[in-house]
Amino acid sequence: MNTGKWSSILATLVGILCLICSSFSEPAPYHTFAKDATAAPPLVFYDYIIVGGGTSGCALAATLSQGGRVLLLERGGLPYDDPNIMDIKGFGATLANTSPSSPSQLFISTDGVINHRARVLGGGTALNAGFYSRASTDYVSRVGWDQRAVNESYEWVENKVVFEPEVGAWQSAVRSGLLEAGQFPYNGFTYDHVKGTKVGGTIFDGSGYRHTAADLLEYAHPPNITIYLHAIVEQILFKTEKLPRPRAHGVLFLDPRGNRHLAFLNRGSANEIILSAGALGSPQLLMLSGIGPTGHLRTHGIKVLLDQPMVGQGMADNPMNAIVVPSRRPVETSLIQIVGITQFGSYVESASGPVAFNWVNGLNQQYHKLSNEQTSWPSSVPANQSTSSSRANEAHIDDFMDASQPAGIILEKISGPYSSGHLELQNRDPNDNPRVTFNYFHDRRDLQRCVQGMELIRRVIDSRSLSRFRYPLTPVQTLINWMLTFPVNLRPRRVSAAFSMEHFCEDTVMTIWHYHGGCQVGKVVDRNYRVVGVDALRVIDGSTFSESPGTNPQATVMMLGRYMGQRILNERDSQCNEAVED
Repeated sequence: MNTGKWSSILATLVGILCLICSSFSEPAPYHTFAKDATAAPPLVFYDYIIVGGGTSGCALAATLSQGGRVLLLERGGLPYDDPNIMDIKGFGATLANTSPSSPSQLFISTDGVINHRARVLGGGTALNAGFYSRASTDYVSRVGWDQRAVNESYEWVENKVVFEPEVGAWQSAVRSGLLEAGQFPYNGFTYDHVKGTKVGGTIFDGSGYRHTAADLLEYAHPPNITIYLHAIVEQILFKTEKLPRPRAHGVLFLDPRGNRHLAFLNRGSANEIILSAGALGSPQLLMLSGIGPTGHLRTHGIKVLLDQPMVGQGMADNPMNAIVVPSRRPVETSLIQIVGITQFGSYVESASGPVAFNWVNGLNQQYHKLSNEQTSWPSSVPANQSTSSSRANEAHIDDFMDASQPAGIILEKISGPYSSGHLELQNRDPNDNPRVTFNYFHDRRDLQRCVQGMELIRRVIDSRSLSRFRYPLTPVQTLINWMLTFPVNLRPRRVSAAFSMEHFCEDTVMTIWHYHGGCQVGKVVDRNYRVVGVDALRVIDGSTFSESPGTNPQATVMMLGRYMGQRILNERDSQCNEAVED
């Protein structure tokens, strides 16, 4: 036997197998680069310091680790430690958790709407309903991104964390109901944002196991990345002496024991600090670091580094309204899978099974907790024409349904939206939420879209397809009246909301957790996401959006982390090449 020949063949086969295996990333070796912040030295140096390991930050960190040393600071822990996060059935329980260390930090806007802020590696992808859908090509064109690079970045995300859902009986009925209601065409399964009815992607696999943006760190180059968990960033540090304008060069962060640590950038003009702390965290941290409206900063005793009145402006949250539909037969456990993307700017979606009940029940539990603590009502909640309130009607809920009652929830989300508000500091503690006003339905165009969306939901509920689940003697109007008894927010209820769909929209508005703004492109950051007026500082997350992309922004926020990470590395390579030529 020619051993040399067989050795050559074997070597070739091994090479092919290695090439095949190399295209599939192994699970991230978190034990080698993710540590509690208590393990951090007092002083560290990196090429990139990323504040926030959320939806964008994980993708960004994984990408930048391919070309530089990266420090990722996350104020929460790993999602994998919490079974409620990782199992689809724990969706409501995660949101209902109001403990000080909860991965879902409760906040209430001045509009009286109960909301949540992620406090976990993976950010909102560890808390949300899992739906995955890309931004439209028109959106990509409007914001000036390169479509080819965007598509490649989406695919990079999809290869790791996105799945085609298994559509069950309830979701199928909603899909057919949308088509019966005229929501054409049917586009089948697609990630693309296209008008009509479609099946979208999901970050839950076939076993109901959640995959989050934290999984994207499996793409990271382990020797080049360090993650400190439970790290609270207090302030961005700047150099100002003998410089034309301030230059970011480090951050100050706390570990869980209250010890302070310093992280500085290595020498090099390409090295940067990047905020990916989300629509609340990024503008909050800019203000705490002296970048924001002068008068507001001075009110809190913060030394002004840069007067930037647009920090915290343009805060918007896409309003959501819903109807819970009790079912006379069992329904599958499902979160968002089907969507009707309308011509008038409203998206209709659905969930079913215990998670549908827990979605609303989680808000009920938080409402009761707030009531028991005698939390003051937000000052800007409209009270005109109020003759009854959610507090007065809360006793009727138990008469309607409990966790054992099969049910679905059908909701509509307003695209955009047109209405926006602002964010302000409540104090100088980075652990505390800022004060946020979203001004739901302040622009009447949003209200008109809600009315149209609710009318579409009414037709879906009345469709022949949903009749097999509906109680035949319970009309839609009864479901609307029941919805008015749910304490889903802290806003007053008007008697007129039972027959005025405009008042129903205003009185029962909820969040779908797609809030954005505060560091918008063209106002706080430039088109390369650099903070205007300072050097070596960018913001790359949903705070830069002027409108929410697609039916769910998570796809685009993860994509943005990858997209901008590659652009930053390309810029670094260009600077290195120029230095070599010089």
